[in-house]
Amino acid sequence: MRDFIAKYGTALAGLLVFVFLLVFARNFASSANLLNVLKQTSFLAILATGFTFALLTSELDLSFANLASLAAVVTGGLIAGGTFWGLAVVAGLAVATLGGLVNGFLVTGVKVPSLIATLGTAAIANGLTFMITGGVAFVGRWDPMFLALARGEIFGIPVLVVVMAAVVLSAWFVTRKTRLGTHMLATGEAQEAAHRAGIATRRMKLIGLTLSGFAAGIAAVLLVANLSSASPQMAGDYLLNGIAAVLLGMTMFEPGRPNIAGTFVGALIISVLANGLVLLGAPYYLQDIMLGVIVIASVSVSASVLKKAAFSV
Repeated sequence: MRDFIAKYGTALAGLLVFVFLLVFARNFASSANLLNVLKQTSFLAILATGFTFALLTSELDLSFANLASLAAVVTGGLIAGGTFWGLAVVAGLAVATLGGLVNGFLVTGVKVPSLIATLGTAAIANGLTFMITGGVAFVGRWDPMFLALARGEIFGIPVLVVVMAAVVLSAWFVTRKTRLGTHMLATGEAQEAAHRAGIATRRMKLIGLTLSGFAAGIAAVLLVANLSSASPQMAGDYLLNGIAAVLLGMTMFEPGRPNIAGTFVGALIISVLANGLVLLGAPYYLQDIMLGVIVIASVSVSASVLKKAAFSV
């Protein structure tokens, strides 16, 4: 029973919250609202999945939200300037991925702790975002094909949900069913032993941080397509939410270890809770309080992993 609670207790608590909202939150159970919760979860789950890859190798990425904002204004700025939307999407993905690659180089090549390296990258990305936009959002009537990336449907299922499922399932497959995933996990849990076993631990860390940047690029493109605009810090609110989703995920299924399934469920719980609080008429600041409680409680369970990630050299 103790093992069962350790693995599934958080997920069951999330299920109880869901049932509570079904009963007491007006309109929560409507199909339109539940679909909206899934759509909102999409952005968070994609960003949190990228962060999971970094943390899997025992590295922190505190720049993914800023990289997403930078990729968003690059994408939006190019489209607003008349560039074909396909090229703009590629540019946005490339910018975010390059940011992740830079983080990886700083950590593995220059030996800067990831906590410091990614904070520096976040500041640079934030500055570049305001330099590109001048503090003004890019808006306009954009190509319907581009907007369909976030607003379209495939066999009645929103494209956002399809993309989220593709990202999460692909990440789960990589981490659980491939040699790359095994090597990344070994690097994060016992770097010295993994290195002695012949695993290229620096490469694993580089890949983890690069994938975090790539995921930020995907989320950025979807955000721009969904909102028909691109503004500075448009993904800023996702930093703490993304970290909370991953930390919450580390309290279930594989306690103390970053895992994709846990991250997805964590993102879903946070989105459901935020939506439910709004429908219940709770004060806006209560969401921040609840998020802080989630982060603190989650860290208390997974402190050793986070300490190693923050101070590894």
